[in-house]
Amino acid sequence: MIFLRLIWSYLKIGLFGFGGGYAMLALIENEIVGSGWITEQMFTDIVAVSQMTPGPIGINSATYIGYVAPMHSSPMFASPLWGIIGSLVCTLAVVIPSYLLVIKAAHLISRHKESAVVKGIFTGLRPVVVGLIASAALLLMNSANFGTSPYQLTASIAICVAAFVAVYFIKIHPILVICAAGVIGLIIF
Repeated sequence: MIFLRLIWSYLKIGLFGFGGGYAMLALIENEIVGSGWITEQMFTDIVAVSQMTPGPIGINSATYIGYVAPMHSSPMFASPLWGIIGSLVCTLAVVIPSYLLVIKAAHLISRHKESAVVKGIFTGLRPVVVGLIASAALLLMNSANFGTSPYQLTASIAICVAAFVAVYFIKIHPILVICAAGVIGLIIF
């Protein structure tokens, strides 16, 4: 049944999604695109919308996929009510493991924060999180985001580089950069 598959996928995402939203992208993409619930284009759209809406991508994707997956799996689940149930189920499935892990980890870390073992674990985790975020960046550098024609590819790379320079070097607020990119995309595409 679709709901059991959704619960299982989002339990895995909630349990093994370390390092925040960007670090989880590869896992989320593997679970939801790999399962055939959405296309790669829809996934990149979810990532884009998630950056403009409140909440982390794991929860936003769970809510969205929970809503659309039942409708795409069977005509029996075509009612929006099944979508709402799917959204609730997936959102809870992704939140509960993280919630329980954070409660337990916070207790253990506060008790052993000066321990060499805990310090060593965190020292080892930091580069992994950076690697996972870099992996997410590479995952999003696909034809769905950059286009397939030479014009689209060139324009997309220029927008990407300009956004990076604007935020990282010039220190323009990311929301302004997102709005400007939307306007530029509307004009040139």
